[in-house]
Amino acid sequence: MNSVALVGKNKENTRPGSESRVRAWSLTGVLVMLYVINYADKAVLGIIAQPLAKELGLNASQIGLIGSLFFLMFTIGGFFAGLLNRWMSLRWALLLLALVWSVAVLPLVLVASFAVLIGSRMLLGLAEGPSSALIHTGVYSWHPVAKRGFPGALIASAASIAKIAIAPALALITVTLGWRAAMVALSIAGVLWCVLWLTTWSEGPYLTNRKRDQTVSEGANEAFETEPDVPWLRIFRTRTFIAGALLVMSVYALVAMVLTWLPSYFEVGLGYTRLQAGSMFAFPSISALVLMLGTTAVCDRLLSRGSSVRLVRVIVPAVGVLICGVALISVPYIGSPAAAVLIISVGYGFGGPALPLLNAAISELCPPRQTAGTLGVFLALMAVGGLIAPYATGLLVDAASTPAEGYATAFQALGLVAAASAVLALFWADPERDKRLVRGEVAAAA
Repeated sequence: MNSVALVGKNKENTRPGSESRVRAWSLTGVLVMLYVINYADKAVLGIIAQPLAKELGLNASQIGLIGSLFFLMFTIGGFFAGLLNRWMSLRWALLLLALVWSVAVLPLVLVASFAVLIGSRMLLGLAEGPSSALIHTGVYSWHPVAKRGFPGALIASAASIAKIAIAPALALITVTLGWRAAMVALSIAGVLWCVLWLTTWSEGPYLTNRKRDQTVSEGANEAFETEPDVPWLRIFRTRTFIAGALLVMSVYALVAMVLTWLPSYFEVGLGYTRLQAGSMFAFPSISALVLMLGTTAVCDRLLSRGSSVRLVRVIVPAVGVLICGVALISVPYIGSPAAAVLIISVGYGFGGPALPLLNAAISELCPPRQTAGTLGVFLALMAVGGLIAPYATGLLVDAASTPAEGYATAFQALGLVAAASAVLALFWADPERDKRLVRGEVAAAA
């Protein structure tokens, strides 16, 4: 059943404000589940890195290269989010992507080689690239603009959920059954999600597209039709978009480094066992989850009470990233393994709220019809941080006198970049100002 039929079937969803909030949050949960699988697919390389390196004879630079190649394809894939949103409904686009993920992790199980590992991770990255923008678009379709911070945080919390709940399970599977069993488990999880998706999904009333414009009532779309399309380059040239992209790029570089290297740092650099390292993978994510959900809930409440968008969706996350940067800069000077874990966890947690809050800010720069395309480019640029960080970390580890020194230097470099990006965002980004400028230029041109 396509999205047009679903709109006809779900009459309650045709007018903003009349939708079932239970349904809205239930479908938000389904999309969060997909993002959990998405991040579990990313995190599994970090979980199996050491046994895989031992079996295939890989060094740190090669593992880092594989992580960066994944994020290269992830970045390229992100630019296809807008096209997928035009070519097919969200229902079928996400189903297709999830099925590709489930297949992409299997070739390495059958033929374990460096070449197959590279090809498998690159295919996975390409298929996962468009998913973030499409997942955000689906969630935003069920929530009004002023209340998107907390739903966005739930999406972003998928990374934390994957590392808190899934990573220890994958570590246990890897230790007891081998790394191949962990890959098969992820493939099965993706297929099961597809079944759930097909039986539950319908689009919400707060976003629209051309197909849906032809099926819903004039009154329901009146607000959308009065807002003309904005030239893409005009959106991408705003100071909010540029500063926001640099800020989330620095945060995502940390996310990618953690996904690829943190268990190895805990095991090889700090001396914990493999099972301990896999379980401790969750510590930074617990911190991020608590701060992300708490911060976004408070920010949404402040916004509904009249606080400025700049305060809530720029200043708050930028200050958090600044704290994150300062914490990471201090890592090389910490002598205790437990203290290093604590500092990294706290710093990572303060950086987390930047992702959902900046995504919500960027969604305000464009008309609803252009949300998927705008977020697709924004999130693809964000993934550039993931393209650089894993390989650079591998080079630093191989060049350092000890692995612990190499990992600590990598964290310090990420902290410096994060702090600089946060300061730039504090001075440059203002969604309300740039939204007025963009709409004013379009109106003048008309």
